Amino acid sequence: MKRWTHLAIVTGLVLSAGQALAAQVQGEHPTQDEKNGAAPKNEKNLPVKSGSQPAQINLDYKIGPQDMLRVDVWKEPDISRIVPVRPDGKISLPLLNDVQAGGLTPIGLADVIRDGLKNYITDPQVTVTVSEINSLRVFVTGEVTRPGIYPLLPNMTVLQALTGCGGFTQFASIKKIYVLRQEDGKQVKIPTNYKRLLSAKKPEENIFLKSGDIVVVP
Repeated sequence: MKRWTHLAIVTGLVLSAGQALAAQVQGEHPTQDEKNGAAPKNEKNLPVKSGSQPAQINLDYKIGPQDMLRVDVWKEPDISRIVPVRPDGKISLPLLNDVQAGGLTPIGLADVIRDGLKNYITDPQVTVTVSEINSLRVFVTGEVTRPGIYPLLPNMTVLQALTGCGGFTQFASIKKIYVLRQEDGKQVKIPTNYKRLLSAKKPEENIFLKSGDIVVVP
């Protein structure tokens, strides 16, 4: 009896391994549709669209001026292209001319473009990808080793911005650093002290930066 039980177990393991290998091999080889250049399909036999934004882009990310966008319209290479977002927040596309992109998510913009193309193309499939984020940035200037424009990372603080600029020159007044920020159309000066930032004696001085902030090291 034990002999038959062991045989059944071994047979089951061999069958499971064979099924796993078959599934792996099937996944490694393209289907006939994919060889012919067709879009991959899911279990409902519908074309599968790629994501509307790369993994590092939050789904709620709002497009801003100077961002670079990749617009892909399936099977329409003359329309698909990489376009910059102009200072007025618009992009230019064939057939549609100017399209408002600023303030929209990539998915929202893809919907707008798709609705506009319906007048010219049957069932257009549109994907929008943010290839470069240039609208979220801060400025570090003054007595630092590498003054310049830096991308605004999520939850970026003034201490992180100062750390990324390569340190201070010998003439820096690290106790008199301040952040210039536009609020309600006015420029606000927010003072901070680098030594206190390091010691964390006043953690409220290590403020979160906003896009467009200027960190000044006198």
